[in-house]
Amino acid sequence: MNRIDSLFARKERDILSVFATAGFPSLDSTVGVIEALAARGVDMVEIGVPFSDPMADGVVIQHSSDVAIANGMTLARLFEDVREARRRVPEMPFVLMGYLNPMLRMGIETVFMKCREAGIDGIIIPDLPFAEYMRDYKPLCARYGLHMIMLITPETSPERIRLIDSECSGFIYMVSTASTTGTREKFGPEAVDYFRRIAGMDLVHRRLIGFGISNPGTFGEACRYSSGAIIGSLFIRCLEDCSSSAEAVDTLLATIGR
Repeated sequence: MNRIDSLFARKERDILSVFATAGFPSLDSTVGVIEALAARGVDMVEIGVPFSDPMADGVVIQHSSDVAIANGMTLARLFEDVREARRRVPEMPFVLMGYLNPMLRMGIETVFMKCREAGIDGIIIPDLPFAEYMRDYKPLCARYGLHMIMLITPETSPERIRLIDSECSGFIYMVSTASTTGTREKFGPEAVDYFRRIAGMDLVHRRLIGFGISNPGTFGEACRYSSGAIIGSLFIRCLEDCSSSAEAVDTLLATIGR
């Protein structure tokens, strides 16, 4: 069974998925970061492919991509590191998050093949058009045993949400607002209305809420209206400010009250 499916089968609520940019804060840090997350009970890790123009990401994650690229991180090196991390962390689900450009340069089927070889369970490509997914990528997901995880926002139509629910797999990534990634003190009433609306749609797939999770309040709201939360910018800041990956994870968990 795909590790994402196994996670959702054994855990109903309060799932924590953490985003980390490969090659940040140092070229050799990726395996240790993943190990530290797994050792402290984080449920899933989203491994970011550094890219020079990450359109959905705010300044914190953009900065981490710039640093990782300057450090020499490449998609090929990322797969090597993830393969080693999988050897050390056999059970945690790994999700690859990256934009089309670096993947097209490597070759899409090569990327999917390397995902399977490295032990990656799902993939997020924010700039992948849905029609292209249906035509070219869905067959590759089936061939290589990968879940394609799609994002929805407050502006996504109910028809589109149901289409994603029926044609994709793994889970649905609920973007909390229409803006880019970043931390927020709290979710406003419009965001909460959106969470309630999606919760009331009786979708087949489970949902995780990301963008803006930065404290016990926002983490708790995400877990109240979905199966859990995805945290990125806050963890990147922890990695930058702390002296070790273990300290960064401990700081993250303390910050969200977990």
